[in-house]
Amino acid sequence: MQLLFVFLMAWIGWGNDLSTAQQEAKGQHKLILLNFSGSDWCGPCIKLKKDVFESEEFQAFAEANLVLVRADFPRLKKNQLAKDQQAKNDALAERYNHDGKFPLTVLLNEQGKVLKEWDGYQPSTSKMVAEIQHFR
Repeated sequence: MQLLFVFLMAWIGWGNDLSTAQQEAKGQHKLILLNFSGSDWCGPCIKLKKDVFESEEFQAFAEANLVLVRADFPRLKKNQLAKDQQAKNDALAERYNHDGKFPLTVLLNEQGKVLKEWDGYQPSTSKMVAEIQHFR
């Protein structure tokens, strides 16, 4: 099951390690989009992933402009991440989501500086893309 999860995350283009994302962003001169999600309990998180992040418009834009990182916090025992990944996600939350908001999407520069935050479900892919383009 965990292997399937890793495969799906890679297929969609989302990574789960900020330091790797920063290296990729620096090498390709891209921004980093960090998404905090509760994949098996947070309705707005699931809706955001389906309606925005899996849309053709967003995926085409992200491919050219973003490095994607998802910090997932599943609750169901069968969906739990490896301990090392849980620790990485906890560290990301401590740094970028200390209030525990879900979903929370954070736009970062190559160095990890916060440029913009979206708190909650964002219903418009076009609006989110336009707001990100402002920082390109």
